[in-house]
Formats: sequence, structure tokens, C-alpha cells
Amino acid sequence: MAEVGLDRDMKLLLIGHGYLGQAIARVFGECGWEVATVSRSGGDGSLSCDVGDGVAVSQLPGADFIVHCASSGRGGAEAYQHVYVDGCRNLVESFPGVPLLFTSSSSVYAQTDGSQVTEESPTIPDRETGRLLLEAERITLAAGGIVTRLSGIYGPGRSVILKKFLTGEAVIEEDGRRFLNQIHRDDAARAIFHLAKSEIRSEIFNLSDSTPVTQLACYEKLAEVFHLPLPPVGPRDPNRKRGWTHKQVSNAKLCATGWVPEFPSFLDAAEGVAASL
Repeated sequence: MAEVGLDRDMKLLLIGHGYLGQAIARVFGECGWEVATVSRSGGDGSLSCDVGDGVAVSQLPGADFIVHCASSGRGGAEAYQHVYVDGCRNLVESFPGVPLLFTSSSSVYAQTDGSQVTEESPTIPDRETGRLLLEAERITLAAGGIVTRLSGIYGPGRSVILKKFLTGEAVIEEDGRRFLNQIHRDDAARAIFHLAKSEIRSEIFNLSDSTPVTQLACYEKLAEVFHLPLPPVGPRDPNRKRGWTHKQVSNAKLCATGWVPEFPSFLDAAEGVAASL
């Protein structure tokens, strides 16, 4: 795969400066890029801009590459429409010809049969928010951009699975067969930089680690590592933010481009993350 040569004149416009965005800014900055970060409220050196406001977006500085990883603020369909669909549309209209990478979610795959899902697998989300993510993806791809479908993000200071296990709040849902698909924040940031410097465009990539693990196997390993009892068994949570799915997200397409995760399994990073919680 041919790659564009990097120099210190390259500029990144980063929409979203939260947990993932801060890691993206650091990776690009360490590689010599000039990074302009954008958040709705501004602060921490970021420009203040509502990405769903076309006039405001048109006033942002130019760049060689754009990453949209803004959060919906835990909002529902209306927030997804504004931040993701309107946001992607505003970015491609205000910066024609500038590659856009949109960070979508593996929640667009609604499979519940434990099957492996690739970028070619059906995407029939059971929630309106998932359908809106697909519309934002369509806008991005039509403009020659890149879509990454991220699994659950964890890393320093953050892991819902690990925090619930260590505090005794975790529950093994039914028989624990549901697969957990995770991605370390820093691996995600490095993958996004890898794609930005490549010549790949108009493609979708799953951004997940290499080892989907069942909930039961995950908790059994955590119990062994941290010398704690297994969580109790209980019913599944039908109100999970990402929906209740049972699938194995494949990262083979992204790995084939040369990206290699530092943490191929959530369990590889668990002890280090636990120390930061």
C-alpha cells in the first residue's frame, strides 16, 4: 500500500476533543502534524464550534485531513441527526476534496447469533440511532471519505467492563455466551493516523481488537488475574446503549493494510488499565 509522505506542513482538523479525540491529537502531533481541535464548548485549546451548524463549520480553518469523532453527548436520535448526519454533511460541503474520516460504531451490526461480522456483513440496526450512523457513513463515503466502525473503547482511566467487575456490579448475562468486542483507545488513535496517511479512500473498516471474547470467558480470566469471585448470573440488559448483540467483529480488513494493534485482546491490557481506574 502506497503512503503519502508526511511533513510538518500537514494539518489535521479534529472534530471532537474528548477521550478518543485527545489520543488522536497526541498521535498526529507526535508525528509532526499541526492539529486544530474543535469541540462544541471550546476550552483546552480547542476551537468552539457546533458541527451541526453549517455556518459555524464553514468558518473553521482549512486542513489536509479531517477526523469527526465528536460525541452525541449521550443524546438520542435528534442528537445523532445533528452531530453525525448534519455534521458530516456540513464538513464535506465546507471542505470539498479534503478527506474526512468518520468514527462510526460497530453497533450498526445487529447480529445476535455469535457470527463473525466483516465490513460486508448486513447492517440492519434495531435502533434509530444506528440508522442515523449509517446515513452519516453514506455521506462520508460518497464524498470519498473513510468510515471506521469502532467497538467499545477502553483505555487509561476508562473501562466499563473492568470497573463493574472490580466494584462488584458486574452480572454474567444468562449463560455468558455474548461476545465482547473492544478496542484500546490508543490502538484506535494509531489506526486512524495509519488510515489518514494512506491513500485509502471511500472504504469502511472495522476498528476492533483481534480477540472477541465471551462475557463468561472474560470474567473468568479477570477473576483469575485479580483473585476475585465470578460475578453472579442474571438476565440480559435490554437497555444497553449499544443494543444487545452477540457477534464477533473482525478486524482482518484493517490488519491487511498493515495496522497491528498493540493490545490484540482486552485481557492483554486489563491489569494496566485497572491501575488507572
